[in-house]
Amino acid sequence: MTESSSDPRPLRLARVREHLREAGVDTLLVGHPPNLEYLTGLRASSGVLLLDADRVRLIVDFRYAEAAAVAIAGLEPAGGSMVLAERSLDEAAAEAIKRSGGGHVGIEAAHLSVKRRDWLAAALGGRAGPFSLVPTERLVERQRLVKGPEEVASLREAGRRLASVARDLARWVRAGQRESDIAAELDHAVRLAGFDRPAFDTIVASGPRSAMPHARPGGRILASGDAVVLDFGGVYDGYCVDLTRTASVGPPGPDLERCHRAVLDAVEAALAVIRPGRLASAVDEAARQALARHGLEGAFGHSTGHGLGLEVHEEPRVGRPVGGVPPAVLEPGMAFTVEPGVYLPGLCGVRVEDDVVVTPDGYELLTDAPRSLIVV
Repeated sequence: MTESSSDPRPLRLARVREHLREAGVDTLLVGHPPNLEYLTGLRASSGVLLLDADRVRLIVDFRYAEAAAVAIAGLEPAGGSMVLAERSLDEAAAEAIKRSGGGHVGIEAAHLSVKRRDWLAAALGGRAGPFSLVPTERLVERQRLVKGPEEVASLREAGRRLASVARDLARWVRAGQRESDIAAELDHAVRLAGFDRPAFDTIVASGPRSAMPHARPGGRILASGDAVVLDFGGVYDGYCVDLTRTASVGPPGPDLERCHRAVLDAVEAALAVIRPGRLASAVDEAARQALARHGLEGAFGHSTGHGLGLEVHEEPRVGRPVGGVPPAVLEPGMAFTVEPGVYLPGLCGVRVEDDVVVTPDGYELLTDAPRSLIVV
């Protein structure tokens, strides 16, 4: 973590344990890697955590034995122990659950496949056995939604570093350059800025392809008059940040100027809404209303933003209300992107994206880089 602080893991575990009781679960099986990292500090591609009222059992294979031993050492006062899987993680988890004697076992419904759930149920004795598998939703994610001070510190430093890369975009965008080459330069710059890796596949979309929100960089060569959308991010200290700017190769045409002006208005309108107690959907609606004033409301098809943290797309969802999904009410510590866009097929696309964290009286901008159209 970027700032010295007391270990946040015991408090995180205690809060999840409260939700276990509310859900009627005796033991929670956690296998989603970001949730595993959040609760134990272990960064691994696979592993299983068994959490009950007084024990923390971290199950890994030989690849992560040393890292898991370090992670669990700090949790030993809370009943932490490490289990080294001799064969598969699922087999080791089933054996550990059996030794606990019985009860309701919570599984992460959004992350455990049907095949693995069925295997686990059979391994625990089937329907007639002493265990029952209980699907759970967001028992860990609801804790991750509001970032603690140590997480905000990591996001703040990550945003500062990513903004420094954004200020240099004009170095790489130029006529005659391939999209894929610009993406490679950006990925290299992200590494040089101190990030562990890109947070996602970098987007460089030029000319008519700029109207494709998630276009993959290809062999297209930039030409005079092109709009260029550049969307990139990085993982720093485990936390993801994400930023988009738009460039013009040569003087921008009237369509590009109009779209960029509208998107900037939408960004400002969305930011003005952010404060505790407001619905995340209100941030999205403010951006759409701004685009409507420019007659471009029909050219914006995705959500205005998404949560940031250990994953580059997590809660809260900053978009239109969705039936059956509880509305997200903004709280201090929530981090997310603000990224309205306008896309005119066959002509051009524009997106401007920044990262923010909600504060007690508004928001803090994490990615302080100029939003103006980059003319090269």
